[in-house]
Amino acid sequence: MKFSPFRWHLCLVLAPLLTACTGVEYYSQAIQGHFEVMGKAQPIEQILNDPATDSKLRDRLRLVQEIRAFAVEGLHLPDNGSYHSYADLGRDQVSWVVAATPEFSIEPQRWCFPVVGCLNYRGYFIKAAAEAEAAKLRKQGLDVDVAGSTAYSTLGWFDDPLLNTLISGSDARLAEVIFHELAHQRIYFKGDTGFNEAFAVALSRHGVIAWFEQRGDRTAIGAYHRQLRHGEEFHLLLLETREALRQLYAGKQPPEAMREGKRRIFSGMRLRYAGLKQSWDGYTGYDAWMAQDLNNAHLSLVATYQELVPRFIDLIQKCGSDLPRFYRQVEQWRELDAGQRKERLIGGGCS
Repeated sequence: MKFSPFRWHLCLVLAPLLTACTGVEYYSQAIQGHFEVMGKAQPIEQILNDPATDSKLRDRLRLVQEIRAFAVEGLHLPDNGSYHSYADLGRDQVSWVVAATPEFSIEPQRWCFPVVGCLNYRGYFIKAAAEAEAAKLRKQGLDVDVAGSTAYSTLGWFDDPLLNTLISGSDARLAEVIFHELAHQRIYFKGDTGFNEAFAVALSRHGVIAWFEQRGDRTAIGAYHRQLRHGEEFHLLLLETREALRQLYAGKQPPEAMREGKRRIFSGMRLRYAGLKQSWDGYTGYDAWMAQDLNNAHLSLVATYQELVPRFIDLIQKCGSDLPRFYRQVEQWRELDAGQRKERLIGGGCS
């Protein structure tokens, strides 16, 4: 499974809620993919009561039940039917996400839907369809990234099952994804991808640490903090590379000069990554991602998933880790536009 530094997940709202401009073919694969996921879902209790259930799966599903209960009791996330069922899709990705940028820009292309709003990516349940879309975008001269997604959400429109694509990960990763997706069900602002993702990332990180604290697992807390530190250092490298590219493209040099500058910047990023790894005690979690033929599209969503995360973590602390108070504060910004919402988050406190 290809590792991605982004927590890719596909948010889907079904047929009556999509626009005709998405195209019949895209529309059809989205519906078929959704019904495949929902059709394979089985209640977790039923699987646990089946004597034929593998012992390892049984242990993981019991852990899911513990995490799900903590999401409600400890994090005040929705108490609904999501993650009370399990679906084995028989593959290690649920979907594939396509992102694209111009050759000399780090601004992502956007695709718009009436319920979820405009997103900086387009998701497919069929890898070949994602690759075909990527090929079309490349023919238009765009930089393109196709990344596998292990998580799937309908934003609470349906009872989302836990998927086999997540079950074998670490305890922290399993809890993180469940908390992340339920956070989207708690608060989601149409068309504000960066705000939505940063909110869910911050809440899920807070939730994982709180869950480990409840369990009294100091070793797990220490390991999770190290994982977060590696991630923060790596994402800082990506953000700085992204900024270097932005400055290069703003210079409006001739195309060949910008291509050479682009190659030089990505080469420098690889050298700096090699230096980072020397301080990580052998951690290699980002090696596969760095081994790709990187382009603008791979970096286009760094800000989407990371820029506002520290602000949300700070807001949780300003609210005294009182999550209902934190949620009320964020909900007050629902009627604002994305720019105003960001300003309130950056400049405000917790009322």
